Amino acid sequence: MISGRIPVRTHIITEEDNIVDVVKKYTGEIAGPGDIIAVAESVVSITQGRAILPEKVKPGLLARFLCRFPGKDGSLATPQAMQLAIEETGVPRIFLGATAAALGKVIRRKGDFYRVAGRHLTLIDDVAGTMWPFERHIILGPKNPRGIVEEIREKTGVEAVIVDVNDIGNVDILGASSGINQADLIRDLKDNPFGNDDQQTPIVILKMVN
Repeated sequence: MISGRIPVRTHIITEEDNIVDVVKKYTGEIAGPGDIIAVAESVVSITQGRAILPEKVKPGLLARFLCRFPGKDGSLATPQAMQLAIEETGVPRIFLGATAAALGKVIRRKGDFYRVAGRHLTLIDDVAGTMWPFERHIILGPKNPRGIVEEIREKTGVEAVIVDVNDIGNVDILGASSGINQADLIRDLKDNPFGNDDQQTPIVILKMVN
């Protein structure tokens, strides 16, 4: 059972940082056995060089066509974001996803694009509004989140998780070390305790009752 949450303020994390080293540096004197270190997926992606300015992306005709369909509030609603999705997944799978979405629309079913093209595409944040200097970047989902949390646990001795949490209570666990009860974790993070703006708190320590 959780007894408290400690948002951890960090420096501005960039692709020059190693996320495991960052976590160890900032949590070493706070987190202990039985606790959980939760890391926002956006900063993991940033350290992997997966934050991309839209002007550096050259969308093709397919991206320009398909970006019309997710809706203006969708994460793939710009040609640049859709182009990155195509590069992440490949044209055939994107085309199959678009076809599935069109058929799903006929029967009023949502989500078929991501079910076919890949759930990883839901992690793309189109001009994410994250902390400076990445507030204008498109942020792709992190690579190998499960491997990263296991490395964090190995170096800190504390269970770790990488999560994508939004402000409407959706919690997506991308990687969790083996000692974590994921159902309880989702409940504990629903109100999004991370701060991606001036707070600069992309790491949250969940203190657990022993």
